[in-house]
Amino acid sequence: MKNKVSSTQVSVKRRSWSWQQYLNEQKAEAAPSSLFTQDQSFPSKRSGFKVGMKLEGIDPLHPSMFCVLTVAEVIGCRLRLHIDGFSECYDFWVNADSASIKPVGWCKEHNHKLHPPKGQSETEFDWQDYLQSSGSHAAPPSLFSCRSTDCEFQVGMKLEAVDKKNPGLVCVASVADVVDDRFLVHFDNWDDTYDYWCDSSSPYIHPVGWCEEQGRPLTAPQGHPSPESFVWDDYLQETASSAAPTAAFTLRAPHGFQVNHRLEAVDRRNPMLIRVATVTDSEDYRVKIHYDGWSAQFDVWLDSDHRDLHPVGWCQRTGHPLEPPPGAAPLSSPSQGVCPTAGCRGVGHIKGAKYTGHHSAFGCPYSDINMRKEVVLPDRLGGERSVTLVPVSMYEQNQQNHRGEVQEKPTESTEAPPLLPLAKRRRLSDRLSQPTKFLHVKQEEEELPLRTISPAESSLQAALHQSVFLSAMSPQPGRDLSLCWEQHRKLLPGVARVHADAVRRWSVQQVCDFIESLPGCEEQAQQFREEQIDGRAFLLLTQRDIVRIMSIKLGPALKIYNSILMFKHADDKSQSQGKDESQSQEQEISQSQTEERSQSLTEVKTQSQATSRSQSDIQDSST
Repeated sequence: MKNKVSSTQVSVKRRSWSWQQYLNEQKAEAAPSSLFTQDQSFPSKRSGFKVGMKLEGIDPLHPSMFCVLTVAEVIGCRLRLHIDGFSECYDFWVNADSASIKPVGWCKEHNHKLHPPKGQSETEFDWQDYLQSSGSHAAPPSLFSCRSTDCEFQVGMKLEAVDKKNPGLVCVASVADVVDDRFLVHFDNWDDTYDYWCDSSSPYIHPVGWCEEQGRPLTAPQGHPSPESFVWDDYLQETASSAAPTAAFTLRAPHGFQVNHRLEAVDRRNPMLIRVATVTDSEDYRVKIHYDGWSAQFDVWLDSDHRDLHPVGWCQRTGHPLEPPPGAAPLSSPSQGVCPTAGCRGVGHIKGAKYTGHHSAFGCPYSDINMRKEVVLPDRLGGERSVTLVPVSMYEQNQQNHRGEVQEKPTESTEAPPLLPLAKRRRLSDRLSQPTKFLHVKQEEEELPLRTISPAESSLQAALHQSVFLSAMSPQPGRDLSLCWEQHRKLLPGVARVHADAVRRWSVQQVCDFIESLPGCEEQAQQFREEQIDGRAFLLLTQRDIVRIMSIKLGPALKIYNSILMFKHADDKSQSQGKDESQSQEQEISQSQTEERSQSLTEVKTQSQATSRSQSDIQDSST
């Protein structure tokens, strides 16, 4: 495990900062505790979970799947959970009283399918054998929260539901699972990565016929033979299903949060941290969260009942460290490294829980480099799908959100964990291409807060991919590289505006951080660390060195080698511009001297003529 940070390093007590003093200075009020739900408010008991304990729980990227989990880290009453058999990149954080985690044996007892660790057979997996072979212990059932089992929804019932990943769409959906007082919404004929859990009070679910009553378009199931003329009665008969009773929907009242209310909120780009935050805008069921002391580009819209929001004092009560606004209090512990990003202490990593510390902008969740690109991981289940660990910019997505026009109910584009399957975005165009039953929708209502990938963009990506591979294999890469500089810069944003002079001063760790930042090159970073390759050595590498001596596969090797070429190209380009400017200045000086000599040999003209000549000389010189 690399760049690991112990819980004690993160759990730093900053006694010089206090909520009360801060509220007085800001002339602000804490959000009243009564506004928070039971899941958000102070827990009734301390967490008894320990690192290494085993349990069962829902994979947030695949909400229909219960998996074998291990407690990887405990901070206060928050748990970092690891999906056994898979990379730590897929670890996720939950509160200890989360409804998404269950004790060992729960799936078998409640007739739910449990997905065993990677490489183990579903039919042969046995908890007792697994615990014994792994030398671990099951988390005691007493540590898990007890919830109400009152739910009128049943598996198979039909309803209409907002697609949270594409909030402009209301789609035909089914109840796919029921656990306690929550149920799983599944969109008919779509994969489970669209699914989400909710209760009967959710503003994102509606009874059958709601769209027709509201004059709203209803998106038919994928592959429906006649989506333009979709009729619920016919569909219910065809699927031998029933509509969820209207009485089962119990829409909750709008929240009471007000602008400038202060609270504590999980950092959505770095979820191991909880920060001082402010409500800067609100809707009936959502609030816009600003992290105090940080740029507005990090602001996020969240559901008012989101479990990442807590009242003032929650961290102190639960034993979790609270991150004050940058510069508001002196740090009493060392940072993980010298991160150039203002306000960042080097804690956390853009690649998620696998690397909980960083030393440069390449690994920083808040750096400009990472705000302009997506961090993409392959879907842990395999196939061609991949997931976005961190979007390009939550701020940009939120800016595009058409609140109040796209849908009567608010959207929840940031409610789900910040992992968005790319396959979803590819399919968004498929969904939009399907005719809907009601077509009298305003044009702006079809504009969605998530950027779709058009055919033109797909061809651009193909061109960028081709430019990288072809330039590296060119007999004269230095000359050919200039022809596709802009394409390279877009494909490898971490290389833009970085010159070879700066790279020469990189340490071995900075080189490794850069390699990790390249798409698909995470595993190769360790080789650079083992070979002790610093910035100067990095720039001396040839394609032969990378492929044959270091035995790096061709794909990552081409990206690495092209990065080296781009660094050198930026340097050459800068030097070339410098030479051009120097030559231009010499020409201007020579021209000026010639003009002065010419002036001294001519007869003196009138004052107006002298002024006119002077202005002309200035214009010629500037040209």
